[in-house]
Amino acid sequence: MSADDRQSDLAREHKERQAQRAAEQSAKSKRNTFIGAGLAVVVVAGGIFAATTLVGKDSSTPVASESTPSPSGLLGEPSATPTATGPVTCTYKRDTSDVPMKYVGMPGAKPNMKLKTMTIATNHGNIVIDIDPAVTPCSVNSMAFLAKKNFYNDTKCHRLVTPEVSGLFLLQCGDPKAKADGKNPTDGQGTAGYVFQDEAVGAMPYGRGVVFLTQPQDAAGQNSSQFAISLSDENAQLEPQFSVLGVVSSGLEIIDKVAKDGVIVNDDDITGDGGSTAPKNPIIIKKVTVR
Repeated sequence: MSADDRQSDLAREHKERQAQRAAEQSAKSKRNTFIGAGLAVVVVAGGIFAATTLVGKDSSTPVASESTPSPSGLLGEPSATPTATGPVTCTYKRDTSDVPMKYVGMPGAKPNMKLKTMTIATNHGNIVIDIDPAVTPCSVNSMAFLAKKNFYNDTKCHRLVTPEVSGLFLLQCGDPKAKADGKNPTDGQGTAGYVFQDEAVGAMPYGRGVVFLTQPQDAAGQNSSQFAISLSDENAQLEPQFSVLGVVSSGLEIIDKVAKDGVIVNDDDITGDGGSTAPKNPIIIKKVTVR
């Protein structure tokens, strides 16, 4: 083999290795998109979905739903299968993991089954989410408890990822200790000091407007205070992993506008090694109200 041939082979092998690493990195990025740094967020969805199956059904059961749920017309319509009827008891347990947390107590065991909306007042305006405790009673109960305790007051939404950065488009909030500066390695790990079981996983695809609780990848029953808002129908193709909490009825344009201002890219977020990619224009939660 001539020197030129050998050099050509080495160049080809180098190019193939680069392509393989790029593919592996892309796959890893997609696997880690929802976990942020260590502990991500998960929010549960109530019976607000017109043609979804929830309480009492196997969470792996496929559910037919449009990729972009429209908030109007979802509430008040019968679900494909009946939701729980009788008393509901919720169980919460202390979070013993070594992560930043803000403990304000634990929710009671009996949820308020009449709650319908969760309003997030931010420095940019209000984001209103339709919820339904008939489907995810313990998730709604947790959010209502934390809201009443002012847990979310003056916290920053620590993660905003766009398709250009990670292949997904979503906003993540609820880490009480997050700095949202694109540098803090523990952003995305914070909890309310307690965890609880999954509800309504697979209730509907994670299309634009869907709100869900987040938790560590491949984990179960680790829901706490964090939640994410899907900003693209492209997210609907993701495999069901998280509990769906509800659907945004107004305010998505607020997040869209902030996203246009750009993000502070955190390379460790992209690889799943810690930290989070944050919005350049901060989104600060002033108060959360659940009614």
